[in-house]
Amino acid sequence: MREVAIVGVGCTGFKSVTPEISYKEMMFEAATRAYQDAGNINPRKDIDAFISVAEDYWEGFSIFDEFVPDQLGAVLRHLFTVSGDSIIGLATAYMLIKTGYFNTVALESHGKPSDILTLHDIVSFAMDPILNRPLGGHPFYVAGMEMNRFLCTTGNTRDQCAMIVAKNKGNALSNAFAAYGANVDVEDVLNSDMQFYPLKKIEISKPADGGIVIILASDKVATKLNENPVWIKGVGWASETPSLETRCWSKAIYARLAAEMAYKKAGIMTPSVEVDFAEVDDLFSYKELQHMEALKLCRSGEAGKLTEEGITQLDGYLPINPSGGMLGMGWPLEAAGLQRLQEVVLQLRGQAGNRQLSDVEIGVAQSWRGIPTATGAVAVLSNYKG
Repeated sequence: MREVAIVGVGCTGFKSVTPEISYKEMMFEAATRAYQDAGNINPRKDIDAFISVAEDYWEGFSIFDEFVPDQLGAVLRHLFTVSGDSIIGLATAYMLIKTGYFNTVALESHGKPSDILTLHDIVSFAMDPILNRPLGGHPFYVAGMEMNRFLCTTGNTRDQCAMIVAKNKGNALSNAFAAYGANVDVEDVLNSDMQFYPLKKIEISKPADGGIVIILASDKVATKLNENPVWIKGVGWASETPSLETRCWSKAIYARLAAEMAYKKAGIMTPSVEVDFAEVDDLFSYKELQHMEALKLCRSGEAGKLTEEGITQLDGYLPINPSGGMLGMGWPLEAAGLQRLQEVVLQLRGQAGNRQLSDVEIGVAQSWRGIPTATGAVAVLSNYKG
């Protein structure tokens, strides 16, 4: 079976608002940088297929893929659209190359939430129309309820969640792509405004505009395009029940199932030992802890303790979200997964600048599609083949 590698990455960076650039220009900028990173390839000649990860409701257009080809150089070419988080798009690209019919695939995802006037109304529209949506209110109340249950069940604490915010916003100060880097401490978080009990306002990732393009290639051409490819060792995805009434409120079952699938493909038996670092979804502060436990990077109830002991810091033995996560970089809607993935690629290449980790060989990127879904995906990457 052919191996698959990431040979190019292009990113616009993330900002709270971008009135100076349209989403089409954003896509073009990210694609141009990715093609240059992949050896100055010509998309018309060197890319076999294109994938755009987008959701019509976010974009404000029906059949959004009609607006994709021009910016990517994909006119009259194979083009696929994935409605989901962008690591699910990565899985699609990975499988296309595995078929043997494609050697190179360009994967695009972006978010421009600053163009959305009532973002919470779109999220609410995804709620069950009979039992949940009529309750009204901002849909993030679901996160507050889940956080309360998670902390009560596992023994993790609100102080430890506050440490996540301080860590990630601090890490983001060393990330030129990040929109919300800041020096905050635990007391700042605990004393901030309550939003959805027990979730504080500062514990919720803020929306950010930005786009990312990733170039994938088979081992047949990967080293010809980039002398430093990052190999995809395994991918996994899963959905738990979409019903609020029947799902598990204390565990991220979707993340556990997706991780088990990815680890099996990658041959990883003991993630807490074999994984060097991870980029996990932290749309809400407690989600980092919940996802660490779901990814089996620690036992249930231990994620907060590892955070408190500094194990997940840049100089710890299991760094989590060295990029700053979404708390530091911002929430770019469906592009959140590629935001996590990009950092893993940069770290494994040794190109992460001031936040570069030492001696890393295996990294994990994990995504969650957000409220009210229970859908997630995981990718295991390495800087060595085989």
